[in-house]
Amino acid sequence: MEGEAPQRGAAAMAACYQRFDPAAYLQYNYTPPRADFQRGDSIVPWKLGCLHRAFRDGDVSGDLLVDVGSGPTLYQVLSACELFNKVILTDFLEVNRKELKLWLQDDGGCKLDWTPYLQHVCALEGRRPSEWTQKAARLRQVVTDILPIDVHRPQPLAHDALPSAGADCLVSSFCLEAASPDLASFSRALGHIGGLLRPGGHLLLIGALEESYYFGGPGVRIPVVPVNEAQVCDSLKQNGFTLIRLEVYTLPQAMRVGVDDVTGVFFAKARKN
Repeated sequence: MEGEAPQRGAAAMAACYQRFDPAAYLQYNYTPPRADFQRGDSIVPWKLGCLHRAFRDGDVSGDLLVDVGSGPTLYQVLSACELFNKVILTDFLEVNRKELKLWLQDDGGCKLDWTPYLQHVCALEGRRPSEWTQKAARLRQVVTDILPIDVHRPQPLAHDALPSAGADCLVSSFCLEAASPDLASFSRALGHIGGLLRPGGHLLLIGALEESYYFGGPGVRIPVVPVNEAQVCDSLKQNGFTLIRLEVYTLPQAMRVGVDDVTGVFFAKARKN
């Protein structure tokens, strides 16, 4: 029957993630060299800069922001938390939702120290790095929930998770291409999450370019649908978004650390029609 093949593909992807290890993933991608705040070509500072500029533009605002597929990471909402009264984090995996809760509860036990990230974003905002504790307190104040999500469902969140009008802004980082078995599924998933956003709301999308796999833990090789810039722009247009800005980062050799085959990263800022 129509629809069965995409469902089987999504189920196979879900099975790949059952051995996902948040601690290993954070070590691979969110420590130096990929998260080296002292060097200009490091990938994490580039992503934080893109997000900072997107919010600094002044056109992204509202009450509620939803982060789609947060994984075990928080960097993607560090700029947003100053502009929104409510932030909802989401992820398919319970192990990732647990990791996020450890940080929010401030009881220790987190797999990564987010202090350098908080300090870096404070510096981007023209604040003293020592003000990172205030930003951390602000983030803990505005995160109202951490919810399960499935981007392959037409309604990715529980029906009563959001106000009927939808969210004012969506952020999603390295989720759709890493959760989809093929390009068609990637585009459908983009449409599904677009349903969470109010008309006129903004989507900030970060993703891998031309990546076919990454390691989600020791020996845990997870397939990724390779996408290029044109395909990302096409999918946004097909799903009712107007592209405002596209930025691309090409990985230098120093960032190719053997945990994936990604060649670049895109940042897209778009508005829902």
